[in-house]
Amino acid sequence: MPVPAHSPDFGAVWHYGDPFSEQRSAEHDAVVVDRSHRAVLSLTGAERRAWLHSISTQHLTALADGACTENLSLDGQGRVEDHWQQTELGSDSGGVTYLDTEPRRGEALLGYLQKMVFWSDAQPAAADLAVLSLIGPKLAEPEALAALGLDTLPDMSIAVGLPGGGFVRRMRATAGQVELDLVVPRADVEAWLDRLAAAGVRRAGVWTYEAHRVAARRPRLGVDTDERTIPHEVGWIGPPGLGAVHLDKGCYRGQETVARVHNLGRPPRMLALLHLDGSGERPATGDPLLVDGRAVGRMGTVVDHVDLGPIALALLKRGITAGTSLTTGGEHPVPAEIDPDSLPVADETGAGRRAVERLRGGGV
Repeated sequence: MPVPAHSPDFGAVWHYGDPFSEQRSAEHDAVVVDRSHRAVLSLTGAERRAWLHSISTQHLTALADGACTENLSLDGQGRVEDHWQQTELGSDSGGVTYLDTEPRRGEALLGYLQKMVFWSDAQPAAADLAVLSLIGPKLAEPEALAALGLDTLPDMSIAVGLPGGGFVRRMRATAGQVELDLVVPRADVEAWLDRLAAAGVRRAGVWTYEAHRVAARRPRLGVDTDERTIPHEVGWIGPPGLGAVHLDKGCYRGQETVARVHNLGRPPRMLALLHLDGSGERPATGDPLLVDGRAVGRMGTVVDHVDLGPIALALLKRGITAGTSLTTGGEHPVPAEIDPDSLPVADETGAGRRAVERLRGGGV
């Protein structure tokens, strides 16, 4: 079944006839999801890392061959414009940096990068590569590894090149789970899908991928974010190697907002997982979330999960507690409950706010 026309995944396969069975296979066996509608770009040139380092949020100059990371481009007010997965293959002089991003953002991101090159030895271009995402614990077993041409799984956030072109990278995953991205020439996609099927890796639609992603509370650009989103609100600030923003690097567009919110410790909104009443129609992405008729948030991805039922990601006003009674607005209002485990930990007071509080209180 194809993805509905209004979806950001339009053109992909939504499911192959039994979406909940496909989700169950992702939990206990192994599946492959064709995400070849995702946009892939390449960067070449001896200065590509230093150049991209200067215009994005991640620290890139010391990345080793095979390193994988997330990265962002922000506007002047620190709001997220683009989010991508980044993979380094080869040396500074002879290697390639690959970026893959949302289907609708590929052309815009490429245009921005080309505009920002100026005199640097860096060449951004569209890459004729497709992303296949693999999920399931049995990816670590010999038959699946052999189909991938691997002796063992790569380390977390590491990619290895493939003899026929492209690469396989290991993504961060929940405990006991394995996630890989296979990034291969578009002409080879069907051959790879057949090869994986012969090794017992089942085809699954993007419904399975989205249910898995939402349950893991991983936000998606333009779906779980809006034009006001800053990185702190959706968990893209993290320890080195785990987030999309590196807090100890030089100047880049939007850095002032990143530093100010980090120091003050008060992002205005937070990402949360919601459990929805499943007795009626599902709400839509972008619908408001209401408390006593007052808007306190925005719906992101809405999906039915095999174990959790109807769930969603949402941006909520910071300070909303887990027991708050929420109702979605829009065409199909339904009750919603916040998953308490999804809420961020209590705010840690930043260094800047501590200094302000000492001054106000006359402390030292």
